[in-house]
Amino acid sequence: MVDSYKLGSIEVEITETDHPNKLQVVCNDGTYRSEFTVRKYEYKNYRRHMNQRIKNAYKEQHNAEEE
Repeated sequence: MVDSYKLGSIEVEITETDHPNKLQVVCNDGTYRSEFTVRKYEYKNYRRHMNQRIKNAYKEQHNAEEE
């Protein structure tokens, strides 16, 4: 495992992949689970932007469920 942390109620885990320049990102808030890959460069230099996109995506999921 490269890293793990919480974004509010969202658990984020960053792990290595078979590709040397990519990382696997797994997000789970207990209701929704999401996985995607990012380049190591993106993770290192744009982590704040990535985290904002994760939070917005989960917020949209929960808002859509309430409608």
